[in-house]
Amino acid sequence: MTPYIKDFPPKSLPISSIDAIPEPPLHENFPFNKELQQVLYGKQLLLENLPHPLEEIHQHYVNGYITYRKGIIKTKNKTSCARCGNKDSTLFAGFPCARCGEKECTYCRKCIMMGRVSECTPLIGWSGPDPAQELTRNPLMWAGTLSPGQQIASDQVRQTIIENRELLVWAVCGAGKTEVLFEGINTALASGRRVCIATPRTDVVLELGPRLQAVFPGIQVAVLYGGSEDRKLQAPLTIATTHQLLRFYRAFDTVILDEVDAFPYTADESLQYAVRQSRKEHSSMIYLTATPSQKWQKECRSGKRDFVTIPARYHRHPLPVPSFKWCGNWEKLLQKDKLPPAVIQWIKKRIDNQKQCLLFLPKIEKMEKVLTILRKTYPKIQAVHAEDPERKAKVQMLRNNEIPMVLTTTILERGVTFPNIDVAVFGAEDRIFTESALVQIAGRVGRSAQFPGGDITFFHYGKTEGMVKARKQILHMNDEAKKKGLIDY
Repeated sequence: MTPYIKDFPPKSLPISSIDAIPEPPLHENFPFNKELQQVLYGKQLLLENLPHPLEEIHQHYVNGYITYRKGIIKTKNKTSCARCGNKDSTLFAGFPCARCGEKECTYCRKCIMMGRVSECTPLIGWSGPDPAQELTRNPLMWAGTLSPGQQIASDQVRQTIIENRELLVWAVCGAGKTEVLFEGINTALASGRRVCIATPRTDVVLELGPRLQAVFPGIQVAVLYGGSEDRKLQAPLTIATTHQLLRFYRAFDTVILDEVDAFPYTADESLQYAVRQSRKEHSSMIYLTATPSQKWQKECRSGKRDFVTIPARYHRHPLPVPSFKWCGNWEKLLQKDKLPPAVIQWIKKRIDNQKQCLLFLPKIEKMEKVLTILRKTYPKIQAVHAEDPERKAKVQMLRNNEIPMVLTTTILERGVTFPNIDVAVFGAEDRIFTESALVQIAGRVGRSAQFPGGDITFFHYGKTEGMVKARKQILHMNDEAKKKGLIDY
């Protein structure tokens, strides 16, 4: 099989053998295209991703510099996509193909947004020499210091990278996870290893890019997300959304996965598959989260998973603990354009004292109803949700002290920091408020050293297991931090 079978004589490689494509011996006396090396190394791309003549690509294959892998793998019982790992039969389709001439050429609908992978189109990779990489003995330029809790985690991260192992860093919200990575990344880069920091969300990628470039100023950093201009960069340090890892294949010596519990990564098996196949055969894997799943927590407790905790924030104050407040049948009250007295009192107290606050609600329509009611008394209150085009502007208004309060869905449960804020969850019994979500929401409070306290209240019409477990997890972290001498209060 050549990149498209119809473009070459059939004798070059029949389509039926693409699942067992031989890798020709490397002919090192054949000069290879360095631009092609830069584009393909550690990747799995389609022909249309390569701005090179077909004949040149195939000549590189004949001389052993390029690999062809079957994009769609068919057996008697199932079909799977080699790029995204999709095995769901409903996400494959067939079409009359102008490329191979087949009336029913199967393609994968799951990852179609990254270009069509079909039976007659291979995934193209690089098998020649690695690109030259200029080594820097100590690329890290950071003058900060780590807290004792951070230092313990940093040492374990570094050792895990050296030994090509896996590690979960279970750090409370606001513990300073990014700084914990610096020494480990420094060790990897100094020894010529390629590092990737991956996260499910584009806004986190955009935030991490400048931060990492600032502390590794002599290292090229590629920042990859939908529409990014860095896609062809062959950088020692890559920061990418998990979606972008679908383009990589055995590329990285170290993969650091931030927010391992965040949507959409947890709900999408293809993203988990992408992370796995982006790693080299011998590599290290670091997972970061404040809220590991129940399964992972059990694995940590039973010794089946290596982990390290950072149970305290750098400012040495305990995490604010949620209080539970019963507010009756709040949905029935909303239908009458009323709010529970307990919720009204909580809001009034904050606004009267000029204390900014966030109120989390389970659904957009409920949030808009509450907004209409509250604006009769407090016209400056704003509301945000995932599809709100003014979301970033409204969040900035809260940061600028231009508004007293924001109503929000779980879109603001993570990734936002306000120096001095109180938080409440209205309808905390709703199933969208999982243990993980509630821990993250509580983690918005008390992050600043100037304002390390604050109030977090769960208003409910009946306690749930998620509420109880979230509170228990926060109390457990405070107890652990106290025992380890990591908090003073």
